[in-house]
Formats: sequence, C-alpha cells, structure tokens
Amino acid sequence: MIELSDNAKGLALAVASSAFIGVSFILKKIGLLRAGKGGVRAGGGGHTYLGEPLWWAGMTTMLLGEVANFVAYVFAPAVLVTPLGALSIIVSSVLAHFVLKERLEKLGVLGCVSCIVGSVVVVMHAPEEHMPNSVEEIWNLATQPGFLAYAATALLLVASLVIFFESRYGQTNILIYLGICSAMGSLTVVSIKAIGVAIKLTLDGKNQALDTFNLAIVSPIYYVMFTTLTIVASGIMFKDWAGQSLSSIIAELCGLITILSGTVLLHAAEEGATNSAALLPWPLDKGSISWCISLSSDNLLKNVEEDYFTALQSHPTAV
Repeated sequence: MIELSDNAKGLALAVASSAFIGVSFILKKIGLLRAGKGGVRAGGGGHTYLGEPLWWAGMTTMLLGEVANFVAYVFAPAVLVTPLGALSIIVSSVLAHFVLKERLEKLGVLGCVSCIVGSVVVVMHAPEEHMPNSVEEIWNLATQPGFLAYAATALLLVASLVIFFESRYGQTNILIYLGICSAMGSLTVVSIKAIGVAIKLTLDGKNQALDTFNLAIVSPIYYVMFTTLTIVASGIMFKDWAGQSLSSIIAELCGLITILSGTVLLHAAEEGATNSAALLPWPLDKGSISWCISLSSDNLLKNVEEDYFTALQSHPTAV
C-alpha cells in the first residue's frame, strides 16, 4: 500500500474542505430563496429558513468542511492549508453560475484561474512540516520568545482596537473590525493546530464588519489579512520555512500573492455584476416600450434617438 506523506493528507483534506464549504454556500442560498417565497426573508428578520431542509443540509456540509479544515492543519503547515481556502470561492462561484444561473463574468473567470495557478505553485513548493514528537515539544514551541512576542503584539493590537478605536472609527474604517478578526484568527488557528497535533500524538500513543461594509470589500480584505497573519504566526511558532531554499520561499510567496489577487478579482467581478443589475435603466428593467422609426432619413441613429425621446415625452405612462 502506498504511504501518503503528511503534506499529501493535509492537501487532500484542505481541498475536500473547500469543496464542502463551497457547496454549502449554494445549498444555504437555495434554502434561503425557497424560505423567502413562503414567509419573511432572513434579510428582513424572518426565520422561516430554519424549517427549510436545504438550509440545514448547507449547514451540515459547512460543518463537515470546517472539520476537514481542522484536521488538515494537523498534517500540513499553515502556508499550505490556509491559501487553499480560496478554492471554496471558486467552487461556489462555478456552482452559482450553473445552478443559480448567476453569470460568471470574464473578470471572475480570471480570478478563478489566478486562484488555481497560485494554489498549484503553493502546493508544489510547500515545505514538509516538522511534526512535534511530544506534547512537551509543542509546549516548548508555544513558549519560545519569538512566538510569545508575536502573541503579545497581536493581543495588544486587538485590545487597542477594541478599547480605543472600535467606538470611534469602527463604522467608517473597515480595517478596525477586520484587524480584530484577523489578529485573533491567526492565534486561534495556531492554537487549534497545536491542540490537533497534541490529540494526534495522544491517539498515536505519542460578523460586525459584514453588517457595516459591502461583502465584496469585506471578503477579500479579510481573506488577505487573515491568511497573511496566520502564515506569519505559524511560521514563527512551527518554523515552517526552516531548511527551505530562498527560491522555494519566493515561489510560495508568489503563489500566495497570485491566490490573493485572484480572490480580489472574483469579488470585484461579483460586485460589478451586482452593480450592473442594479443600474439597469427603467425601459430595460421593467416593462417595455415601442416607437416608430422613419426610414426615409439618411441618419437612422438620429431618428432612433429623436423618436425614442419623443415617445417618452408624448406617452410617459405607456408601457
């Protein structure tokens, strides 16, 4: 039997996690749409979606994805697992295009391609993680001066943002809430990874920002900040890059930047599609209007414009 490396196991779990989470978004949205037809929509304060099986199927699928993501951190370094979270955006975007008939614009396709290319580069150059051999070693890693300094800085940053800046600038500056989430998230991921490794050794026998700002702005900025800080925290504690060549590290950073760029492009495409639909002019958005065009004139386009506006002025209510 072929023995898979820890990185291969982590990679498989991370990809499975992204697939589950991407599918969960679609299932939950279909459930919300169905529930909205029979009662007050969730956006209006309704809770009819709680009786919709598809919404619960989406929640269950997301839970499976998060569990797979948790286990992936046990086997592979954060520099490999965290960026692959962008694949869930690709899954949900592609499924939305075919299942929900939400058009995937060219910019969105470019974003998907960028995420895939970046993911391949990161996977190819991901370091083989040094797996702690005992719980004591995990404790030594957690108490090393470099990581303690990072943890103290992150906690101090969070405390400062909450105490001094949140009340004053939280509603106007998107970096306040996302800074709190990203800094705490990076420590949470490293802690979860440490706990997961400890469990494995034991078994072996050894939303404020989203409510205030646009989703298309919140998602990419949060992903960039969270991914960057998580990789930094994991690199400091677990020394993910130790023993790697400079070229491999540069390749990983290039792959990461490509993934981040693809994520921004995907959300920019979604925002553009939403804005385009919202800005449709009245004749194209509701009803219809017709007019007669005189073909005797040499300037057909001029007649189109003149007759169109004449029709609007003469029959403003005719649709």
